[in-house]
Amino acid sequence: MASSLSQEGGATYKSRIWQVDAAHRSCEAVILVQSRFPEVMMRFIQSLYLAAGLLSVAVLSACQAAPAPEPVTAEAPPARMTDVIEIREPGLIANYYPAATANMPGPALLMVGGSEGGLSEGVAVEAEALREEGISVLHLSFYRFEGQEQNLELVPLERFDTALEWLFARGEVDAGRVGIYGTSKGAEAALITATRHPELEAVVAIVPSSVSWTGINWDFDGREPEASWSLNGSPYPALPYGAFDYETGLYSLYANGLDAVDAHPETMIEVGRIEAPVFLVCGGSDALWPSCPMAEAVQARAGAMDGPEVTVLSYPEAGHGVGGKPADRLDPETADAPLDWGGTRASNRAAQLDNWPKTVAFLKAAL
Repeated sequence: MASSLSQEGGATYKSRIWQVDAAHRSCEAVILVQSRFPEVMMRFIQSLYLAAGLLSVAVLSACQAAPAPEPVTAEAPPARMTDVIEIREPGLIANYYPAATANMPGPALLMVGGSEGGLSEGVAVEAEALREEGISVLHLSFYRFEGQEQNLELVPLERFDTALEWLFARGEVDAGRVGIYGTSKGAEAALITATRHPELEAVVAIVPSSVSWTGINWDFDGREPEASWSLNGSPYPALPYGAFDYETGLYSLYANGLDAVDAHPETMIEVGRIEAPVFLVCGGSDALWPSCPMAEAVQARAGAMDGPEVTVLSYPEAGHGVGGKPADRLDPETADAPLDWGGTRASNRAAQLDNWPKTVAFLKAAL
């Protein structure tokens, strides 16, 4: 893909270079639990309640995204290893973190967050950490940035193709050492993308899905949501939500939906087509969706289809925030309080302290 960013030569591009405060985490994602982003999840629940005909349950608060900065036209100097390069092109909204190493060309990763969409700061923290490990990271906004879809419906899978093409074309990236990393809905997208890109060398999916799900309608208008993804302009297969159960809440929409998956085999992610090793992390106490049963289903399906090697790290006491880079400290006053999306801050952080180094080691070995 022709990019308006320069490689080494200094062509004109639309971007802005800015420093990331790696210590700051704000309202991040649907996917990393209450300790990082309680409010966005509230909108997610409302949207799914509406899809299930439960508008009367509650009116929940929303986490509003900050206005996107205006792109600045500038002459592109060689990227410093502490810079973040903003890419604001038609078809590609992303932030790029060049690896903090002189060993070029080197490995690279396409990284996507969850249904929070946009360019969340929680994902930025992990991108910063991985670039310090010598891996260049392209953090992609697949929806909910200015000019993109505001509902998680019919998001083009071609958007991930474009991001990968951009990475492959970078002079500092070894095109034979590129992987993909996603969390929750981003993990769903990462696995689907990996089935379409045999050239990928590593796949990391945190609290993954084993199927492609129906999307999220943030408009609160009572309309049934459409498929999460599209391909070639047509809806991608989508498993419908199941019946809502008040006892288990949001989790029930997914768990009961999975009960009908045999009637919708086209929605199962074709993991047997993935060429790269797959690394999955799940929480046994995940209260958002059944990430461990779905991770196990991915592993079983890969085995049955003579597919890739699949590693599953399961943490029984952790919830939807099981994965990612652990925070530097834990507040003892809130450490053991139950979280809405399963586990506690203490159990989630304990899991992260174990799986984050293993995730980095997996990526280094595979890439």
